Amino acid sequence: MSKTTKANPGLVDQLTEERRRVDFDSYDISVQQLLSMVSQHQIDVAPTYQRRFRWDATRQSQLVESIFLGIPVPNLFMATNSNGTWEVVDGVQRLSTIVHFAGDDESRTAIDISAPLKIEGLVKLTEINNLTFGKLPPSVQMQFMLRPLKITTLSDKSDLKVRFDLFERLNTGGLKLTDQEIRGCIYRGQFNDFLERMAATKAFKKVVVLRDSMEGDGTREEYVLRFFAFLHRYKTFEHSVVDFLNDYMAAATKSFDYVKNEAVFLKTFSELVRVFPDGISRRTRLTPINLFEAVAVGAAIALGTRSTLLRRHVKIWIGSDELKNMTTGGTNNKTMVTGRIQYVAEKFGGR
Repeated sequence: MSKTTKANPGLVDQLTEERRRVDFDSYDISVQQLLSMVSQHQIDVAPTYQRRFRWDATRQSQLVESIFLGIPVPNLFMATNSNGTWEVVDGVQRLSTIVHFAGDDESRTAIDISAPLKIEGLVKLTEINNLTFGKLPPSVQMQFMLRPLKITTLSDKSDLKVRFDLFERLNTGGLKLTDQEIRGCIYRGQFNDFLERMAATKAFKKVVVLRDSMEGDGTREEYVLRFFAFLHRYKTFEHSVVDFLNDYMAAATKSFDYVKNEAVFLKTFSELVRVFPDGISRRTRLTPINLFEAVAVGAAIALGTRSTLLRRHVKIWIGSDELKNMTTGGTNNKTMVTGRIQYVAEKFGGR
């Protein structure tokens, strides 16, 4: 007979604390009710999702068939906003499909879809192939509209860190959202708009060279976020970059000096273009994130005490073993982050 493992008080306390931070509600909602909520803008599909995901007609048709046949469909996960609306966390494809098929013009417009879905490729309900919802008999339309779907909502009483974690864990669509795209959904507002605007500036785009696949996926905005987060808080950084950036973005969303910080950003990158006309890089033309943080933040610090950056021996020190050791490999710890930023600040400042 095996021994019963003794309870771990620390584990029990941790479970209790973490569960307290999460508050869910569950509902069974008919397709008709769901469509009504979309058309009345009570359910919000974040623009990031609209831009990145779209099932083809065959896959959408298969979901419609499953709903007709009563085959269980995975829960739709929503987060409750402070104004009472719901925001889709996981299930945007399913929701978009339902709206595409059975929604009215108003609800389709709400998720940027125009013409109704024409069913195709079904092997069971072949009689509805090539038909739209409006061409179905009223009794069949009603069957679809009354089908219940399970909705799980994260209450707005749960903090934004929990919401970020939910987005990250549940978003399993065809193209996984980057961390910054998730932040863009959660921390929408003036600060997020500011990041997008700074990321689009000419000097920044010239200094930061990315792969084509990274354009439009939030990577540029994350570089801007890292610039401000490390500029203002690098001395408090410990280890987790994701948590560090989440905490900073949450704080900046509530309080941020836009005029002052924009001036710092524009001055820094106008100077960096002069120093790195082909972008911040080493072996390849691409801009490594750790090197970017060191150079951009170090430059901003140096420009706090001088009008221009010292360009002397830049090619030598940027390729030095000392800086490489602080920017490559497992270097996201407090010592390395502080060391590389201050190293660059001293070089640009002539010390």
